[in-house]
Amino acid sequence: MSGVTTTRARAWAVKRGDGLVLGFTDHDAALSFEGIRFRPETGMSAAAVMQSAGLAVDNSEVAGMLTDDAITEADLAAGRWDGAEVRFWEVDWTAVDERRLMFRGSLGEITRKGASFRAELRGLAEALNRPCGRVYHTRCSALLGDGACRVNLDAPGYRGEAVVAAVEEETRITLLALPGHDAGWFERGVLEALDGAAKGLSGSIKRDVARADGGREVELWAGLRAGLAPGDRVRLTAGCDRRVETCRLKFNNHLNFRGFPHLPSEDWLTAPSAAATRGRRA
Repeated sequence: MSGVTTTRARAWAVKRGDGLVLGFTDHDAALSFEGIRFRPETGMSAAAVMQSAGLAVDNSEVAGMLTDDAITEADLAAGRWDGAEVRFWEVDWTAVDERRLMFRGSLGEITRKGASFRAELRGLAEALNRPCGRVYHTRCSALLGDGACRVNLDAPGYRGEAVVAAVEEETRITLLALPGHDAGWFERGVLEALDGAAKGLSGSIKRDVARADGGREVELWAGLRAGLAPGDRVRLTAGCDRRVETCRLKFNNHLNFRGFPHLPSEDWLTAPSAAATRGRRA
């Protein structure tokens, strides 16, 4: 009695925000297409992809083992895989050009247990669940350096690099010489690690104090989820408090200010009118 052998396999690629791409397959040999090598030896599997016509998160997930050469516990803890792009194919392993893209989305919530992990898959429709619209406020609604703001953060003065001298409690960082910037210049800005264990990770700056010796004392709102150490290089980017005065004086960008500085305050809305006040006095 002759049997029927299927040549169908599944393959998925995961791309991190820093550009690292890993490929996996449930076939017993490696596959290659779209410039990606899909490895069979790494313990990772995906549940059946279920896609709906609505806007809810697709009911899918991936699971795998933590390995030194693929997805490590340290990288998961540091958040390097948060929001990573995911693509999933069904492919004929005898002719990889015969394939069909079944899913495209991103990694959602990631949970770990022992030497394994599970990650939720979120489809492209997930972005449509986010609230849209513009907020009318006295402060700017744009993000510093985005398409609405248009400030070129690569222009001289908006960024600076320094070397870490000391770290306390993961959030308080002392930097060696970083001259040419006023105290508080980097508050509400971003600190990015350029090397060391935290390379590629960034955090929001809560406080920026200039030292008399030309260095800085920087405090982050939260640690980088991977440790900074003395000798590591970091890049600081200027921050913005979204006030019209800051936009005009610090960034010379008043024409692109996306707030409404002359909008009446809530006190004005509840204050009695001048006519009503005169009427009571009469």
